[in-house]
Amino acid sequence: MTSRQPVSLVRSRTVVLAAADIDTDQIIPARFLKGTVREGLGRGLFADWRGDASRSFALDRPEAAGAQVLVAGANFGCGSSREHAVWALMDAGFRAVVSTKLADIFKRNALQNGLVPVEIDEAAHASLVAAEGREVRVDVAALTVSWAGGVAAFALPPFARRCLLEGRDELDILLSHEDAIAAHERGVSLEA
Repeated sequence: MTSRQPVSLVRSRTVVLAAADIDTDQIIPARFLKGTVREGLGRGLFADWRGDASRSFALDRPEAAGAQVLVAGANFGCGSSREHAVWALMDAGFRAVVSTKLADIFKRNALQNGLVPVEIDEAAHASLVAAEGREVRVDVAALTVSWAGGVAAFALPPFARRCLLEGRDELDILLSHEDAIAAHERGVSLEA
């Protein structure tokens, strides 16, 4: 079984990276992909964009500390299928990414690892971009993002939503049916 925490509500200030088409190599450069250990990958998050003494990059600003919701531009997470991108975001403390469109592979990797991928309409997104640092509530149970003065709905596949809410992944759920699987393999029905 995984040690993932259930995710029903993420309440946090936002950090905004509004540029479109931020790909997985920008999220976590290839030089950080030397292992399969998730811990410590947050240090490589946006490594080529960070560290400027002016603190002009959003994640370098003091007010970004502790933020768990990233408001990203369209097509966030495009490029290669790099699960490390999701791991780096999570290791840096992010629990949800909000955009108008997330790259399909990134979205799937997020769901499989417990990061909430949120796609909202352009007007709601523009409101969040305009008010960086605003506190938001990402409610996985209700499938809404809300903030002072606004609310937006988002969708998740029902099974993925269940996995987030229960803190389990596909393998956990499969293993929870181990007795039924074993009975089936023996040709015995548990319903009888």
